[in-house]
Amino acid sequence: MSQTQDQTIAAPDALCVLFGDQALLSILAALAHEEEETRIVGGALRDALFGRTVREIDLATTLLPEAVMARAKAAGLRAIPTGLQHGTVTLLAGEKTFEVTTLREDVATDGRHAEVRFGRDFRIDALRRDFTMNALSMAPGGRLFDYTGGLADIAARKVRFIGEPARRIKEDYLRILRFFRFSADFGEGPLDSAGRSAAIRQREGLVRLSRERIRAELLKLLCARRAVEVCAEICADGLLHPLLALAPNPARLRRVVAIGAGSPQDPLLRLSALCVTLPEDAERLRERLRLSNAEAERLEAAARALRGLHGLNEPPSHEELLGLLFRHGRQAAIDAILLTQADALPGHEGEWARARKFLIETTEPRLPFSGADMIARGITEGRAIGEALRELQTRWIKAGFPNDPARLAQLLNDMPRGAK
Repeated sequence: MSQTQDQTIAAPDALCVLFGDQALLSILAALAHEEEETRIVGGALRDALFGRTVREIDLATTLLPEAVMARAKAAGLRAIPTGLQHGTVTLLAGEKTFEVTTLREDVATDGRHAEVRFGRDFRIDALRRDFTMNALSMAPGGRLFDYTGGLADIAARKVRFIGEPARRIKEDYLRILRFFRFSADFGEGPLDSAGRSAAIRQREGLVRLSRERIRAELLKLLCARRAVEVCAEICADGLLHPLLALAPNPARLRRVVAIGAGSPQDPLLRLSALCVTLPEDAERLRERLRLSNAEAERLEAAARALRGLHGLNEPPSHEELLGLLFRHGRQAAIDAILLTQADALPGHEGEWARARKFLIETTEPRLPFSGADMIARGITEGRAIGEALRELQTRWIKAGFPNDPARLAQLLNDMPRGAK
């Protein structure tokens, strides 16, 4: 089916089940009018057809935003003007939220933002979207509308731009990353060649995007089902290096995921695997991607823990693992061991797994001494207390992190006393 051939069919059961949502029905009832039309659009339909859980339902309508708000309030629903300039109103029905957006047409785009005017044509609204699989709409009566060939592409697991890929990308350069992310999440087989070629040709436009938008899209990509495969394609196309100002390592990412530890729910570990080796790498990513403090600190802590592990081809001893836990904390120690295994030569898989299990289950060592112990030994000057504690910590670590009272008392007694 060509992208311009319209198709209207009875919606399959996978979509009609959406109308079992009473909150949705209350929204549709509030907006119903004989001269207006409201449909379910976009991601909810795509996800349902892929057999995935539908978490959000978005609606498109011929009603203007002010009319949406008025009808919702008249029906006792809360209306929040979340994006009136773009025609979007968020409606609350019970505990659920629904974004309702007036049909739009693009007047002008600059690669980051679009100037729009409101319209009344669902087909025109569909044609301004990014990918064919995102352009479906469904009326309350159960009719499914496909103006772009999205149904065929969903069946084929193919992510394709609507119309001319270069034009879609020029409207919003973030669509380059979205193309790869959707291909990694929903696609199968080779990437669409026309989309990939256009993304490469238009890559200079990525520098015009805000770093926050790039960060959000990249982390979503790293969570995707085929993240490893598609990240390798992106790196081969030279698209990531300019964004990160670091040389990405897709082979290392592949090895971390193959170990079974870089889960889709942990995009930060996958980001570390892709491009963090040294603490300064983490600091650069903080700036390049506008990472939160917590995100950047996790990457940096892992890189600091990794410094003493470079070049290992088998796990450290239990005493050395305890040292990692003590100096860097559990999360950083686990991250560093995973990255070390990914960098190591193949082999010792069982030993690496036991090392990870040890780090997960072992209580983090805590120095069992304090400044009060030093004062009790006659050391009262602040700087001297700090130096004595550091020396005692070194001896305690060298002794293997003992915790039995007799051994701790011996370590303390072996320390020099202060002046009486």
